[in-house]
Amino acid sequence: MYKLLGGLKDYFKLQDIQTDNAVFRLHNVFTTVLLLTCSLIITATQFVGQPISCIVSGIPTHVVNTFCWISSTFTMPDAFRRQVGLDVAHPGISNDFNDENAKKYYTYYQWVCFVLFFQAVACYTPKFLWDAFEGGLLRTIVMGLNLGICREEEKVAKKKVLIDYMLQHLKRHKLYAIRYWGCEFLCFINIVIQLWLMNKFFDGEFMSYGLRVMKLSETPQENRFDPMVYVFPRVTKCIFHKYGSSGSIQKHDSLCILPLNIVNEKTYIFIWFWYIILAILLVGLIIYRAMIITMPTLRARILNARNRMVPREVAKSISKKVDIGDWWIIYMLGRNLDPIIFKDVLTELTKSIDSSKREKK
Repeated sequence: MYKLLGGLKDYFKLQDIQTDNAVFRLHNVFTTVLLLTCSLIITATQFVGQPISCIVSGIPTHVVNTFCWISSTFTMPDAFRRQVGLDVAHPGISNDFNDENAKKYYTYYQWVCFVLFFQAVACYTPKFLWDAFEGGLLRTIVMGLNLGICREEEKVAKKKVLIDYMLQHLKRHKLYAIRYWGCEFLCFINIVIQLWLMNKFFDGEFMSYGLRVMKLSETPQENRFDPMVYVFPRVTKCIFHKYGSSGSIQKHDSLCILPLNIVNEKTYIFIWFWYIILAILLVGLIIYRAMIITMPTLRARILNARNRMVPREVAKSISKKVDIGDWWIIYMLGRNLDPIIFKDVLTELTKSIDSSKREKK
Protein backbone atom coordinates (compact mmCIF):
# COMPACT_ATOMS: atom_id res chain seq x y z
CA MET A 1 0.00 0.00 0.00
CA TYR A 2 2.90 2.36 0.77
CA LYS A 3 4.36 1.75 -2.68
CA LEU A 4 0.95 2.44 -4.20
CA LEU A 5 0.49 5.76 -2.38
CA GLY A 6 4.14 6.80 -2.04
CA GLY A 7 4.15 8.75 -5.30
CA LEU A 8 1.53 11.17 -3.95
CA LYS A 9 3.97 12.61 -1.40
CA ASP A 10 5.50 14.80 -4.13
CA TYR A 11 2.33 16.92 -4.11
CA PHE A 12 3.11 18.03 -0.52
CA LYS A 13 6.52 19.54 -1.29
CA LEU A 14 6.82 23.03 0.21
CA GLN A 15 6.92 25.86 -2.31
CA ASP A 16 9.99 28.05 -1.99
CA ILE A 17 8.05 30.76 -3.87
CA GLN A 18 4.37 31.01 -2.92
CA THR A 19 2.11 32.25 -5.69
CA ASP A 20 -1.20 31.35 -4.04
CA ASN A 21 -3.14 31.19 -0.81
CA ALA A 22 -3.42 28.45 1.86
CA VAL A 23 -7.12 27.79 1.13
CA PHE A 24 -6.30 27.63 -2.59
CA ARG A 25 -3.69 24.94 -1.83
CA LEU A 26 -6.13 23.04 0.38
CA HIS A 27 -8.47 22.78 -2.59
CA ASN A 28 -5.88 22.10 -5.28
CA VAL A 29 -3.28 20.02 -3.46
CA PHE A 30 -4.75 18.42 -0.34
CA THR A 31 -8.15 17.63 -1.85
CA THR A 32 -6.57 16.27 -5.04
CA VAL A 33 -4.29 13.98 -3.05
CA LEU A 34 -7.19 12.96 -0.79
CA LEU A 35 -9.37 11.96 -3.73
CA LEU A 36 -6.54 10.16 -5.54
CA THR A 37 -5.72 8.26 -2.32
CA CYS A 38 -9.35 7.20 -1.90
CA SER A 39 -9.53 6.16 -5.55
CA LEU A 40 -6.35 4.07 -5.29
CA ILE A 41 -7.46 2.42 -2.03
CA ILE A 42 -10.86 1.52 -3.46
CA THR A 43 -9.26 0.29 -6.69
CA ALA A 44 -6.80 -1.87 -4.77
CA THR A 45 -9.56 -3.22 -2.52
CA GLN A 46 -11.72 -3.88 -5.56
CA PHE A 47 -9.11 -5.90 -7.43
CA VAL A 48 -7.11 -7.42 -4.56
CA GLY A 49 -10.12 -8.52 -2.51
CA GLN A 50 -13.54 -9.79 -3.52
CA PRO A 51 -15.78 -6.75 -4.22
CA ILE A 52 -18.98 -8.84 -4.22
CA SER A 53 -19.90 -12.31 -2.97
CA CYS A 54 -23.34 -13.75 -3.75
CA ILE A 55 -25.14 -16.73 -2.20
CA VAL A 56 -27.04 -18.85 -4.74
CA SER A 57 -27.63 -22.56 -5.32
CA GLY A 58 -27.52 -24.45 -8.61
CA ILE A 59 -25.33 -21.90 -10.45
CA PRO A 60 -21.54 -21.44 -10.32
CA THR A 61 -20.83 -18.72 -7.77
CA HIS A 62 -18.37 -16.80 -9.92
CA VAL A 63 -20.99 -16.48 -12.67
CA VAL A 64 -23.54 -14.88 -10.35
CA ASN A 65 -20.87 -12.69 -8.73
CA THR A 66 -19.80 -11.36 -12.12
CA PHE A 67 -23.36 -10.83 -13.31
CA CYS A 68 -24.48 -8.99 -10.17
CA TRP A 69 -21.34 -6.83 -10.14
CA ILE A 70 -21.65 -5.65 -13.75
CA SER A 71 -25.44 -5.26 -13.71
CA SER A 72 -26.89 -4.07 -10.40
CA THR A 73 -28.22 -5.17 -7.04
CA PHE A 74 -31.12 -3.78 -5.04
CA THR A 75 -32.69 -3.44 -1.61
CA MET A 76 -36.23 -2.73 -0.39
CA PRO A 77 -36.12 0.71 1.31
CA ASP A 78 -39.18 0.01 3.49
CA ALA A 79 -37.33 -2.96 5.01
CA PHE A 80 -34.57 -0.83 6.57
CA ARG A 81 -36.78 0.08 9.54
CA ARG A 82 -37.88 -3.47 10.26
CA GLN A 83 -36.26 -5.53 12.99
CA VAL A 84 -33.37 -7.66 11.76
CA GLY A 85 -33.72 -11.34 12.65
CA LEU A 86 -37.49 -11.16 13.15
CA ASP A 87 -39.03 -9.27 10.25
CA VAL A 88 -36.11 -9.22 7.80
CA ALA A 89 -32.89 -11.18 7.33
CA HIS A 90 -30.71 -8.07 6.87
CA PRO A 91 -31.32 -4.30 6.74
CA GLY A 92 -33.16 -3.57 3.50
CA ILE A 93 -33.61 -7.25 2.58
CA SER A 94 -37.18 -8.56 2.37
CA ASN A 95 -39.31 -10.63 0.01
CA ASP A 96 -39.54 -9.27 -3.51
CA PHE A 97 -43.32 -9.41 -4.07
CA ASN A 98 -42.50 -8.57 -7.71
CA ASP A 99 -42.96 -4.88 -6.91
CA GLU A 100 -40.40 -3.11 -9.10
CA ASN A 101 -41.35 0.33 -7.79
CA ALA A 102 -40.44 -0.68 -4.23
CA LYS A 103 -36.88 -1.63 -5.17
CA LYS A 104 -33.89 0.65 -4.79
CA TYR A 105 -31.15 -0.28 -7.29
CA TYR A 106 -27.44 0.30 -6.67
CA THR A 107 -25.32 0.74 -9.77
CA TYR A 108 -22.70 3.18 -8.49
CA TYR A 109 -20.21 0.88 -6.80
CA GLN A 110 -18.26 -0.15 -9.91
CA TRP A 111 -17.90 3.54 -10.86
CA VAL A 112 -16.69 4.96 -7.53
CA CYS A 113 -12.94 4.67 -8.23
CA PHE A 114 -13.35 6.39 -11.62
CA VAL A 115 -15.57 9.15 -10.24
CA LEU A 116 -13.05 9.89 -7.47
CA PHE A 117 -10.27 10.12 -10.04
CA PHE A 118 -12.17 12.60 -12.20
CA GLN A 119 -13.06 14.60 -9.08
CA ALA A 120 -9.33 14.81 -8.32
CA VAL A 121 -8.66 16.05 -11.86
CA ALA A 122 -11.37 18.71 -11.44
CA CYS A 123 -9.84 19.85 -8.13
CA TYR A 124 -6.38 20.15 -9.69
CA THR A 125 -7.62 22.14 -12.70
CA PRO A 126 -7.58 25.60 -10.99
CA LYS A 127 -3.93 25.07 -9.99
CA PHE A 128 -3.06 23.93 -13.50
CA LEU A 129 -4.69 27.04 -14.95
CA TRP A 130 -3.07 29.36 -12.42
CA ASP A 131 0.42 27.92 -13.02
CA ALA A 132 -0.11 28.49 -16.75
CA PHE A 133 -1.34 32.08 -16.19
CA GLU A 134 1.32 32.95 -13.60
CA GLY A 135 4.17 31.74 -15.79
CA GLY A 136 6.81 32.03 -13.06
CA LEU A 137 6.49 35.83 -12.77
CA LEU A 138 6.97 35.98 -8.99
CA ARG A 139 9.96 33.64 -9.08
CA THR A 140 11.53 35.85 -11.73
CA ILE A 141 11.12 39.14 -9.86
CA VAL A 142 11.95 37.71 -6.43
CA MET A 143 15.40 36.70 -7.79
CA GLY A 144 16.36 34.72 -4.69
CA LEU A 145 15.59 37.59 -2.29
CA ASN A 146 13.38 35.26 -0.28
CA LEU A 147 16.66 34.37 1.46
CA GLY A 148 18.23 37.36 3.16
CA ILE A 149 21.66 35.75 3.42
CA CYS A 150 23.61 37.04 0.42
CA ARG A 151 26.34 39.57 -0.32
CA GLU A 152 25.39 43.20 0.20
CA GLU A 153 26.37 44.22 -3.33
CA GLU A 154 24.21 41.45 -4.79
CA LYS A 155 21.33 42.38 -2.50
CA VAL A 156 21.46 46.06 -3.48
CA ALA A 157 21.63 45.22 -7.19
CA LYS A 158 18.65 42.86 -7.03
CA LYS A 159 16.55 45.34 -5.03
CA LYS A 160 17.25 47.99 -7.67
CA VAL A 161 16.20 45.62 -10.46
CA LEU A 162 13.00 44.77 -8.56
CA ILE A 163 12.12 48.42 -7.95
CA ASP A 164 12.85 49.30 -11.58
CA TYR A 165 10.57 46.49 -12.70
CA MET A 166 7.72 47.73 -10.50
CA LEU A 167 8.15 51.32 -11.74
CA GLN A 168 8.19 50.26 -15.40
CA HIS A 169 5.17 47.99 -15.05
CA LEU A 170 2.88 50.08 -12.85
CA LYS A 171 -0.80 49.51 -13.65
CA ARG A 172 -0.02 46.43 -15.74
CA HIS A 173 -0.74 43.72 -13.19
CA LYS A 174 -4.52 43.98 -12.98
CA LEU A 175 -5.03 40.98 -15.28
CA TYR A 176 -2.57 38.99 -13.14
CA ALA A 177 -4.68 39.58 -10.02
CA ILE A 178 -8.00 39.01 -11.82
CA ARG A 179 -6.80 35.67 -13.17
CA TYR A 180 -5.72 34.49 -9.72
CA TRP A 181 -8.97 35.55 -8.06
CA GLY A 182 -10.84 33.94 -10.92
CA CYS A 183 -9.04 30.66 -10.19
CA GLU A 184 -10.01 30.98 -6.52
CA PHE A 185 -13.64 31.52 -7.52
CA LEU A 186 -13.36 28.51 -9.84
CA CYS A 187 -12.41 26.42 -6.77
CA PHE A 188 -15.69 27.39 -5.10
CA ILE A 189 -17.70 26.65 -8.27
CA ASN A 190 -15.95 23.27 -8.52
CA ILE A 191 -16.86 22.29 -4.94
CA VAL A 192 -20.51 23.33 -5.39
CA ILE A 193 -20.82 21.42 -8.66
CA GLN A 194 -19.13 18.35 -7.21
CA LEU A 195 -21.48 18.33 -4.21
CA TRP A 196 -24.44 18.55 -6.58
CA LEU A 197 -23.09 15.80 -8.85
CA MET A 198 -22.32 13.48 -5.92
CA ASN A 199 -25.86 14.00 -4.70
CA LYS A 200 -27.10 12.96 -8.16
CA PHE A 201 -24.67 10.05 -8.23
CA PHE A 202 -26.13 8.68 -4.98
CA ASP A 203 -29.77 9.28 -5.94
CA GLY A 204 -30.22 12.39 -3.80
CA GLU A 205 -28.82 10.81 -0.63
CA PHE A 206 -25.44 12.57 -0.37
CA MET A 207 -26.31 16.15 0.64
CA SER A 208 -27.91 15.03 3.91
CA TYR A 209 -25.55 12.06 4.41
CA GLY A 210 -23.26 13.63 7.02
CA LEU A 211 -26.13 15.25 8.94
CA ARG A 212 -27.97 11.93 9.22
CA VAL A 213 -24.80 10.21 10.45
CA MET A 214 -24.35 12.90 13.13
CA LYS A 215 -27.99 12.57 14.24
CA LEU A 216 -27.68 8.79 14.56
CA SER A 217 -26.33 8.92 18.12
CA GLU A 218 -29.27 11.10 19.24
CA THR A 219 -31.93 8.77 17.83
CA PRO A 220 -33.55 6.25 20.22
CA GLN A 221 -32.32 2.70 19.65
CA GLU A 222 -35.74 1.37 18.66
CA ASN A 223 -36.12 4.02 15.94
CA ARG A 224 -32.54 3.91 14.74
CA PHE A 225 -31.27 2.74 11.37
CA ASP A 226 -27.78 3.43 10.09
CA PRO A 227 -27.82 5.94 7.17
CA MET A 228 -24.44 4.60 6.05
CA VAL A 229 -26.02 1.16 5.59
CA TYR A 230 -28.92 2.76 3.70
CA VAL A 231 -26.66 4.61 1.24
CA PHE A 232 -23.95 1.92 1.14
CA PRO A 233 -25.72 -1.38 1.91
CA ARG A 234 -23.53 -4.31 2.89
CA VAL A 235 -26.08 -6.96 1.87
CA THR A 236 -28.26 -6.61 -1.24
CA LYS A 237 -30.34 -8.81 -3.53
CA CYS A 238 -29.77 -9.78 -7.14
CA ILE A 239 -32.06 -11.61 -9.60
CA PHE A 240 -30.44 -14.00 -12.10
CA HIS A 241 -32.48 -15.63 -14.86
CA LYS A 242 -31.50 -18.67 -16.90
CA TYR A 243 -33.12 -21.35 -19.02
CA GLY A 244 -33.92 -24.69 -17.37
CA SER A 245 -33.53 -28.14 -18.91
CA SER A 246 -37.01 -27.91 -20.49
CA GLY A 247 -36.41 -24.42 -21.90
CA SER A 248 -38.47 -22.61 -19.26
CA ILE A 249 -37.07 -19.46 -17.64
CA GLN A 250 -35.82 -20.01 -14.10
CA LYS A 251 -35.47 -17.19 -11.59
CA HIS A 252 -32.68 -17.30 -9.01
CA ASP A 253 -32.95 -14.85 -6.13
CA SER A 254 -29.54 -14.41 -4.46
CA LEU A 255 -28.17 -12.48 -1.50
CA CYS A 256 -25.02 -10.51 -2.29
CA ILE A 257 -22.48 -9.24 0.24
CA LEU A 258 -20.68 -6.02 -0.74
CA PRO A 259 -17.55 -5.73 1.44
CA LEU A 260 -16.34 -2.84 -0.72
CA ASN A 261 -19.14 -0.68 0.70
CA ILE A 262 -17.42 -0.77 4.10
CA VAL A 263 -14.63 1.25 2.48
CA ASN A 264 -17.04 3.40 0.45
CA GLU A 265 -19.11 4.49 3.44
CA LYS A 266 -16.04 5.63 5.41
CA THR A 267 -14.58 7.32 2.36
CA TYR A 268 -17.66 9.37 1.59
CA ILE A 269 -18.42 10.40 5.15
CA PHE A 270 -14.93 11.90 5.29
CA ILE A 271 -15.37 13.53 1.87
CA TRP A 272 -18.74 14.98 2.94
CA PHE A 273 -17.28 16.69 6.00
CA TRP A 274 -14.19 17.88 4.12
CA TYR A 275 -16.20 19.34 1.23
CA ILE A 276 -18.53 21.21 3.61
CA ILE A 277 -15.52 22.64 5.50
CA LEU A 278 -13.79 23.55 2.24
CA ALA A 279 -16.93 25.21 0.85
CA ILE A 280 -17.19 27.37 4.00
CA LEU A 281 -13.50 28.33 3.76
CA LEU A 282 -13.89 29.25 0.09
CA VAL A 283 -16.97 31.38 0.81
CA GLY A 284 -14.96 33.20 3.49
CA LEU A 285 -12.08 33.66 1.05
CA ILE A 286 -14.37 35.11 -1.65
CA ILE A 287 -15.85 37.58 0.87
CA TYR A 288 -12.32 38.52 1.95
CA ARG A 289 -11.28 39.14 -1.67
CA ALA A 290 -14.40 41.25 -2.26
CA MET A 291 -13.48 43.38 0.77
CA ILE A 292 -9.95 43.88 -0.58
CA ILE A 293 -11.30 45.01 -3.96
CA THR A 294 -14.02 47.33 -2.61
CA MET A 295 -12.27 48.72 0.49
CA PRO A 296 -8.96 50.41 -0.42
CA THR A 297 -8.31 51.40 3.22
CA LEU A 298 -8.18 47.72 4.15
CA ARG A 299 -5.24 47.09 1.83
CA ALA A 300 -2.84 49.19 3.92
CA ARG A 301 -3.74 47.27 7.06
CA ILE A 302 -3.21 43.97 5.27
CA LEU A 303 0.24 45.04 4.05
CA ASN A 304 1.15 46.14 7.57
CA ALA A 305 -0.16 42.87 9.01
CA ARG A 306 1.86 40.90 6.43
CA ASN A 307 5.10 42.56 7.64
CA ARG A 308 5.07 44.50 10.91
CA MET A 309 8.45 45.98 10.03
CA VAL A 310 6.79 48.06 7.30
CA PRO A 311 5.72 51.43 8.80
CA ARG A 312 1.99 52.13 8.61
CA GLU A 313 2.64 55.39 6.77
CA VAL A 314 4.54 53.53 4.06
CA ALA A 315 1.81 50.89 3.77
CA LYS A 316 -0.89 53.58 3.49
CA SER A 317 1.13 55.58 0.98
CA ILE A 318 1.90 52.69 -1.37
CA SER A 319 -1.70 51.42 -1.19
CA LYS A 320 -3.00 54.80 -2.35
CA LYS A 321 -0.47 55.21 -5.17
CA VAL A 322 -0.90 51.86 -6.94
CA ASP A 323 -3.94 50.12 -8.39
CA ILE A 324 -5.35 46.79 -7.22
CA GLY A 325 -3.18 44.68 -9.55
CA ASP A 326 0.08 46.33 -8.45
CA TRP A 327 -1.02 46.11 -4.82
CA TRP A 328 -1.59 42.37 -5.23
CA ILE A 329 1.92 41.88 -6.66
CA ILE A 330 3.36 43.86 -3.75
CA TYR A 331 1.35 41.79 -1.27
CA MET A 332 2.61 38.55 -2.84
CA LEU A 333 6.16 39.91 -2.71
CA GLY A 334 5.59 40.41 1.01
CA ARG A 335 4.86 36.69 1.30
CA ASN A 336 8.06 35.73 -0.47
CA LEU A 337 10.74 38.34 0.20
CA ASP A 338 12.87 38.40 3.32
CA PRO A 339 11.04 40.74 5.79
CA ILE A 340 13.89 43.26 6.01
CA ILE A 341 14.36 43.30 2.24
CA PHE A 342 10.61 43.74 1.72
CA LYS A 343 10.57 46.74 4.08
CA ASP A 344 13.47 48.34 2.20
CA VAL A 345 11.90 47.64 -1.20
CA LEU A 346 8.53 49.08 -0.16
CA THR A 347 10.10 52.21 1.33
CA GLU A 348 12.27 52.85 -1.72
CA LEU A 349 9.43 52.08 -4.12
CA THR A 350 7.21 54.68 -2.41
CA LYS A 351 9.91 57.32 -2.75
CA SER A 352 10.57 56.36 -6.38
CA ILE A 353 6.88 56.65 -7.30
CA ASP A 354 6.76 60.12 -5.70
CA SER A 355 9.89 61.15 -7.58
CA SER A 356 8.57 59.90 -10.94
CA LYS A 357 5.30 61.80 -10.42
CA ARG A 358 7.17 65.04 -9.64
CA GLU A 359 9.31 64.61 -12.75
CA LYS A 360 6.21 64.19 -14.93
CA LYS A 361 4.81 67.40 -13.55
